[in-house]
Amino acid sequence: MISVRVVLELVSSIVGSVLRRPWREETGVPVGRAPAPARSRDGLVRARRQPPSYGTPGRRVQPGRLAALVAGLAGVTLLALAGTSGAMAQTTTSQTTTSQTTPAPLKIVALGDSLTAGYGLPPADSFPVRLEKALAANGRTPRPVTVVNAGVSGDTATDGLARLDWAVGDDVDGVIVELGANDALRGTDPAITRTALDELLTRLKARGLPVLLAGMLAPPNMGPEFKQAFDRIFPELAEKHDVLFYPFFLDGVAAERGLNQRDGMHPEAKGIAVIVERILPKVEELVGRAAARRDGK
Repeated sequence: MISVRVVLELVSSIVGSVLRRPWREETGVPVGRAPAPARSRDGLVRARRQPPSYGTPGRRVQPGRLAALVAGLAGVTLLALAGTSGAMAQTTTSQTTTSQTTPAPLKIVALGDSLTAGYGLPPADSFPVRLEKALAANGRTPRPVTVVNAGVSGDTATDGLARLDWAVGDDVDGVIVELGANDALRGTDPAITRTALDELLTRLKARGLPVLLAGMLAPPNMGPEFKQAFDRIFPELAEKHDVLFYPFFLDGVAAERGLNQRDGMHPEAKGIAVIVERILPKVEELVGRAAARRDGK
């Protein structure tokens, strides 16, 4: 490839050569020196007469030299165009090859409540961010993955259903559903929670999106009847809709003082690390299904 600097140097060389040589041939005076003043027979210096013009007269270039100048500039221009075309072709080929060999990242949305949102944590320690990093470090996914944080603190299953359409756009490849913790803590009728999650999964399935349902367990202090009715919701809906299922989102973290914040309910960074480590195999299954869907398999 011919650089702009080289082209300019070639043009300068040709122009300089053509302009300098006629000057030497016509005057015999090296460039940069003025011709000796004309002297008359009586020895007196006479001023050279110049024809009238607007501005300073330019140097004359012989017709043969002018033709050489035009031919030289044309040659350099053709070389420059050839080099530029070659560079453009090479760049286009490189971009095409890169786009063919590097697939676009899969987009996974984590739809949840404060446990997903990262309540009380720096953004870098939230579940979606840590999960995305774990997927990248593991290297077992078929292509890069982006995990979108669609967690809203305080949301119930009904709230998650209400914002489903705008939280999960048309460009999404898969969804992790983590809802129900606030339903359990507030003692919401399990039938309401079930109805909301059932409808949410039905709509995601109608769109053909792979889903990982993260289960939740009611705390023991809610009473045995409530706990039994609530805990059954998640495995039964996962079976009904044939989606991937992770039984308990807080497995290994719930009630562990060293892994939770002072409120005893929201995981700290160490707790998020445990959650990510344990749920990762299921998320990899989700990514595999999302990749197959994207590839039309």
